Amino acid sequence: MNFNFLSPVSDAVLAHSELLSPQTLGKKIKIHSKQHGVPELEGVQIAIIGVLENRSDVNYMGEEFHLDEIRKSLYSLFPGNWHKTVADLGDINKGESVEDTYFALKTTITILVQKKIIPVIIGGSQDLTYANYRAYDDLAPMVNIVNVDCKFDLGDSEKPIKNDSFVGKIILDQPYNLFNYATVGYQTYFNSQEEIDLMDKLYFESYRLGQVSQDITIVEPVMRDANIVSIDLNSVKASELSSRQRISPNGLDGKEICAISRYAGISNKVSSLGIYEYKPSKDDSSTSMLVAQIIWYFIEGVNFRVKDDDFSNESNYQKFITLVEEQELVFYKSIKTQRWWIEIPFLSEINNKLKRHTLLPCMHKDYLDACDNKVPERWYKALQKNCV
Repeated sequence: MNFNFLSPVSDAVLAHSELLSPQTLGKKIKIHSKQHGVPELEGVQIAIIGVLENRSDVNYMGEEFHLDEIRKSLYSLFPGNWHKTVADLGDINKGESVEDTYFALKTTITILVQKKIIPVIIGGSQDLTYANYRAYDDLAPMVNIVNVDCKFDLGDSEKPIKNDSFVGKIILDQPYNLFNYATVGYQTYFNSQEEIDLMDKLYFESYRLGQVSQDITIVEPVMRDANIVSIDLNSVKASELSSRQRISPNGLDGKEICAISRYAGISNKVSSLGIYEYKPSKDDSSTSMLVAQIIWYFIEGVNFRVKDDDFSNESNYQKFITLVEEQELVFYKSIKTQRWWIEIPFLSEINNKLKRHTLLPCMHKDYLDACDNKVPERWYKALQKNCV
């Protein structure tokens, strides 16, 4: 198998790992080292990959960076009561060009996802999400992306790709595989009115920081529907981070970003996670430990995945039908997990993207709203996207 793009985990990290307690993650995971090469992937369910690429950062000044501190923090944590095997495959170095790095990342993700291994990408600039998305060209007909970010990153797709404009490229570049794009934790003052209007026009979902902080559970249904989750560390407030990482006094706190990561892990659909915009500094320990804990919570979530979305057997779910504005809405509730779904009807007269009834993850509150004659917003947007 071709993993030529990957360079091993540094000797400094391995030496640090030697001194850790035998119960720590560093002693439990398979590690790509100079001495032993890339580990066997038999039985591995989660693979960590670093990507040392930041040239498309709008503020790029030629600086190099490494991920040693994140690895040291992660390896020093104790695993939960887990039954999943984790591997650290080392780093993808900068290619000759940014496109070369994209190609290496895209190829690596495609191989891993085909093997039912979830890649966890720790990266430089967030435009790497574009390469992550392109890895699905041969894997899935339609892709849902969730971006945990203070900005939408739509940008001007006519210009070269940057870390604040990669979503525009994802929307407009062929092949068109994007079905839904959702932003979690956006802050209005960081986004132009044009971008906010465009999100509405395309029926994409956006959850403001205030909404997420008020009720973190609103993130769960949107994660349950995601294939790719991309986390921008700039969505985290300054007080939680090291000096070079601080962007805004407002943002998600450490607990919230870890809860969001756990929701991503629990989702049966999420098959890749990226954590981006990491900038090491001399007082690095708080950021590297936060990234390590985000990864820890994701692995924890994956360990608690429950298959409850098979609705072929009626004894697995309860079905509820309500009438809203003369529209029949059909809800399903899993008996096993108490999670809710709503049916998106198939409109045969419209050349739509769905060829059958599709179930959209939702919350109990959406059902209660429907009972009060209110149309659930997620359902409305999904229906409109099918008609476009």
